[in-house]
Amino acid sequence: MAEATGKTVRVGMVGVGSRGTHLLQTLLQIPGVAVPAIGDINQEHAARAQDLVEQATGRRPEAYTRDERHFEALCAREDLDAVVCATSWQWHTPVMLAAMRARKYGGTEVPAGLTLDELWALVRTSEATGMPCMMLENVNYFQNVLALLRMVREGAFGELLHCEAGYQHDCRFLLFTEDGKLTWRGEHYARLNGNLYPTHPIGPIAWWLDINRGDRFVSLSSVSSPAEGMRRYAAAKFGADHPLAKRDYAHGDVNTTLLRTARGRTVTLYFDCCTPRPYDLIFRLQGTQGIYSGTLDQIYLEGVSPQSDQWEPFGPYQERYAHPLWKDLEAEARRNGGHGGCDYLVMYEFVQAVRRQTPTPQDVYDAACWSAVVPLSVESVAKGGAQIEFPDFTRGQWKTAPRLPITGA
Repeated sequence: MAEATGKTVRVGMVGVGSRGTHLLQTLLQIPGVAVPAIGDINQEHAARAQDLVEQATGRRPEAYTRDERHFEALCAREDLDAVVCATSWQWHTPVMLAAMRARKYGGTEVPAGLTLDELWALVRTSEATGMPCMMLENVNYFQNVLALLRMVREGAFGELLHCEAGYQHDCRFLLFTEDGKLTWRGEHYARLNGNLYPTHPIGPIAWWLDINRGDRFVSLSSVSSPAEGMRRYAAAKFGADHPLAKRDYAHGDVNTTLLRTARGRTVTLYFDCCTPRPYDLIFRLQGTQGIYSGTLDQIYLEGVSPQSDQWEPFGPYQERYAHPLWKDLEAEARRNGGHGGCDYLVMYEFVQAVRRQTPTPQDVYDAACWSAVVPLSVESVAKGGAQIEFPDFTRGQWKTAPRLPITGA
């Protein structure tokens, strides 16, 4: 494996559809990265990825396209240091398990798993092999999110009390194919009722609250609204008599989930992807000294803001409290990464951990904890919003684990 700083990091890429292709393009912009192998059951996708790598590096990677388990052969290659997975959700855990068992760093798109059994398997395999598994949660690297992390650490908000966030994004177009079928995402929405995509909002909150590093989630309760969005969208797109316009869908259009931590702090999450609406992650961060609103992109700090009880723009604070990673890499991130540059930063951090042979900034306990909202919320909704105990994937280590350091590139 890559041992010295500056040594080429060799990455195998599993899943090169739309998102996987974007991550591959981002990887190829990071200095010192080689991609010897590509895996995807869609041969057209694999060939497209091979072309991208060859154009960027002059070397054509080997393709693994035989069947759904061919990724296991890719993971077993001796010329890889890491495996990145951007498949459909149900394959994230199997690919990561194969990678770690083959002594490779694992990096997976979100969520890391869909069931508690899968998430415990990730934790135990990482512990047994000593190999890190990083969920590539890009929202943690938003410029405002990292500036807020620094503000929290420097005490600007006082003692934190409550956070609120949500994945609120009209994704109905991702749930149906043009020829009138459910996509793989649509299949999940059709059968599961809960918060199915929690890591974008919960990841930043977990960093702000030091979850797994001084605090932990202890309970969760979740409720969902009626399910109307998918059926109405299908009727408008395919006609009122189409089977997709007549069938039932499990997923309630708006899911609300409440979490409590060991230190008594509270978190509210929303999941809203089946209604017509603008994109909004909310990101309310509230402490004893003030509050931030991501929806407004404004802040109020008692004794600091110029007018009592009046919002002020967050921009000057974002500049003053700029995270060192953004200071060091802003130009490269904005030039080479999507979602405002955060895709570049999350992939850069993963590659640097592999290169330096150090722990990943989002570790396997984070991957399990943040992803666990999926099965726990599904269970709670099915039980009428019952409070569900949140598992401690660290098994007590959260009490002594050090805070995530605030460092640059």
